[in-house]
Amino acid sequence: MDQEIQIKGEPLAVPAMCKFTVDRPVYENRSFYFASKEAAELSPLATRLFNIPGISNVLISHQSITVGKSSPAGWPQLGPHIGAAIRAHIASGDVAVSPELEANLPSAEDLRSRVESIIASEVAPSVASHGGSVDIVGVKDNVVLLKMGGGCQGCSSATATLKFGVEASIRRAVPEIGDIIDTTDHSAGQNPYYATGQA
Repeated sequence: MDQEIQIKGEPLAVPAMCKFTVDRPVYENRSFYFASKEAAELSPLATRLFNIPGISNVLISHQSITVGKSSPAGWPQLGPHIGAAIRAHIASGDVAVSPELEANLPSAEDLRSRVESIIASEVAPSVASHGGSVDIVGVKDNVVLLKMGGGCQGCSSATATLKFGVEASIRRAVPEIGDIIDTTDHSAGQNPYYATGQA
């Protein structure tokens, strides 16, 4: 069965992060973020990943797992261990995230209020100093949809800005957030960085 499970690793714009896409759902239509091994106690999948030395955070989302590392080891060295942990989890039949964790999530309204607060107090002033803006489009379950505007739309640094700045600030303040999705059309605007057909 292990040989049948296909996993593709994709290093992200942030060098310390890599996205692993599995050929089947591991946490169907849901997402959950774990900032530490202690926080992952009720997630069998995240626990397996944190048992790999140097793993610092884990985002489980439908059929992808985004892993952050503090280790100097490169993704070619860590990748096989991460793949083996994912395959072992799937083979075990365990749930990816305990229903107990899901049940304790705040409401979407509460999460939106807290995210709006951190954007207004911390994110917006910083982004505005570079001529950009970040707005919350919506929250569904624990998934946040954001839109970048002004100098951030079509900016070559938009991905890094979202990952390094905006996402980090939101996750520090609201750790219950799962996916943080940039809905911006970066191919639009006066000076688009992302041309049509590029992602």
